[in-house]
Order: sequence, then C-alpha cells, then structure tokens
Amino acid sequence: MRKRSCGDCRRIRPPAGSHGNVRQRVRPTPAPLRPGCSGQSTISTQLSTLETRLGYRLCERGRSGFRLTARGERFVDSARKLLGALDVFSAEARKVGRTLVGTLNLGLIGHAPINANARISQAIERFRERDESVHFMVSVRPPGELEGLLLDNKIHMAIGYFWHRVPALDYTTIFHETQLAYAGRGHPLFRKAGDVTPAQALAHAWAWRSYPLPEAAGSPAERPVTAVADNMEAVAMLVLSGRHLGYLPEHFAAPYVAQGLLTPLAPAAMRYEVPFDMAVRRDARRNDLLAAFIADMKAAHA
Repeated sequence: MRKRSCGDCRRIRPPAGSHGNVRQRVRPTPAPLRPGCSGQSTISTQLSTLETRLGYRLCERGRSGFRLTARGERFVDSARKLLGALDVFSAEARKVGRTLVGTLNLGLIGHAPINANARISQAIERFRERDESVHFMVSVRPPGELEGLLLDNKIHMAIGYFWHRVPALDYTTIFHETQLAYAGRGHPLFRKAGDVTPAQALAHAWAWRSYPLPEAAGSPAERPVTAVADNMEAVAMLVLSGRHLGYLPEHFAAPYVAQGLLTPLAPAAMRYEVPFDMAVRRDARRNDLLAAFIADMKAAHA
C-alpha cells in the first residue's frame, strides 16, 4: 500500500480564502474563478497531481470546464469526511494543552463526619467545573496504611487523622472530629453513665485502637485493654457487646445512642478532638492535576 503524506491532505483541502468544499473546486467552470487560484490551468495542474497520487481520474476537463467522474464524486464525499475529522482532531489537540487529564487516586478513612464528606464532595464538584477529563479512584483504608500508600506513590492524596508527621509528606488540617467514651447497654456503667467519673471508667475493660490516639485520649497503659481494633466498626461492635468501653466519633455513635444501645460516659471530661488532615507528598505541586484539586479542597474548607 502506498503511504500518504501530509502533502496529500494539503492537496485535498481548498486554498485559504476559497470555498471550503472539494466539490466546488472541481465544479463546471462557467462559475467565476475563486480567489487563491490563478486560473483553470492552476486548478488542472493541482488536480493532475492529485490524480497521479491516487491512481485514478477525478474529473473530466475541457472547454466547458470541469466535471466530476463517478470516482471523483465518491472521492469528494470521502475527502469532506477526512477534512472534517482533521478539524475535530486539531481542535482536540489544542484543547489537550489546556485540559487536566489523567487519574486522581484518593485515600480516605472510613466513616468521616457527614459535614466533612459534604465538603470533600464540594471540592469534587468545584474540580468538575474545570476544563478536565479526569478519572477518580477512591479507596478507604486505615490511617497508617494511607500514609504508606502515599509514600509508595499509589495514591495522590490521603484524608484522615495522622498522629505522627512523616517528613516526606505535607499535612493540612481541614476539619475536626469529636470523639467520646461510650458504654453499651449491657455494661454495668450504662445505667449510671451521667455520674461516672474518669477514674471509675478506667477500672473497666476497654477496646482500643491499633493505631496511636491523641494524648487527650489517655494511654492504654492507664486502663485494662482487652480488645484492639483497627477500624471504627470493630470498636463499635466491641462496645455494643457491653463488655468493653471505647472511644467513638460522636457522629458515628449518634444513631446507636438514639436507639438506646450506647451512652456517652462523662462527656465533659472523657472526650478529645481529632484533627482531620489532607496529606500529600511534598513534591505534589509538580502535578498540575493534584495541585488543582488541592486548591479546590482548600476552597471548599475555607
């Protein structure tokens, strides 16, 4: 098969300033000559060159002008489709330079507060208003695992609570979550939760997290820890058994409290605030896609 060059496309496309229709270029010539063509001889020469490249005759030429052959008619239709496709390609190629493209991998912890998720959704909405063609990938993982995924370049951004600051990562606090100590309905402290002191609560068995907690939560060494979990659902299950006390996010425990299954213990004293951070690698701003989403996250949480 003979290779076609870009010059072939130039031979098909009418000159600048002429009518944009190949059929008009080879129509019968009682019509006046167009700007950009020096005369019938110029048109004839151009057609001859194109016919030589194609290997068949496009039109009959004579004193009465030019008339398309059957093959010429089919060629004109195909050429119009080609030129239209080239115009679309050209527009899309120019757009690529302005468009954010690629995949954005986000890592989240489970059961974030409703208002926090709403803010993240607002950031995604803002991002979607940009000139972009981006595929989102969202994963839910424990906090420690999220930092590891960031360091391994498997996700672009992590949103959660991170107690130890990793030097290679940048952290931006975007909201806070309140955590309270709870007892399940079958626990001895459930009925007298309003009168319980921290000292009394520390004498009972606790369910604790497998990852570090803020100093305000106290140390597991201060109490008998008989169960450990790495996620909120597991801690809730242990506390609901009535055999363990444990800290849970206030928003997460609220439905259980409403059903009479959980109750907070000394909420004025046994509570702590958890900062939720947006974490990215320090070199993240070199990534235009991620830099744009960081800006939208900050705007949504302003």
